[in-house]
This record gives sequence, structure tokens and C-alpha cells, in this order.
Amino acid sequence: MPIAFVLINSEAGTEKSVVSELKKIPEVKEVYVVYGTYDVIAKVEAETMDKLKDIVTWKTRRLDNVISTLTMIVMEG
Repeated sequence: MPIAFVLINSEAGTEKSVVSELKKIPEVKEVYVVYGTYDVIAKVEAETMDKLKDIVTWKTRRLDNVISTLTMIVMEG
């Protein structure tokens, strides 16, 4: 099962609302507000690599208040 970690930059002060919206996506298994270069990190799991790509592209990156993302696809676990 493909897994990715998505690092998210959000508008200042909107981290909690971004987390709330991410939690509504069934494929998002974990999500946290973090300190550092990024504001939120989400663990995404999907049945196929194509579905993973669609979730990141069409559901995660398109959320209100998301400025940018960096996706790291897990190669080995």
C-alpha cells in the first residue's frame, strides 16, 4: 500500500482548520501541527500510487489556506 508524508505550509493562524479538513479525508491516517519550516504534516495511505497522487493533488493541495506542499513517498517501511 503506497504511503506518503505531506509537509504543508498554511496561511498564518489557519493550521487548526487545515488539520480539521485533512481529518475528513479517509486516506489521511495521521495529521499534526508542527514547528519549523512547515506547519502541518499528514500521513496519507492509498490503495494504489495513482490514487495516492490524486489524493495529494486534488484533495490535499486544494484545501483552503494551503500555500504549498512537499510530498515524500515512502520507499520502504
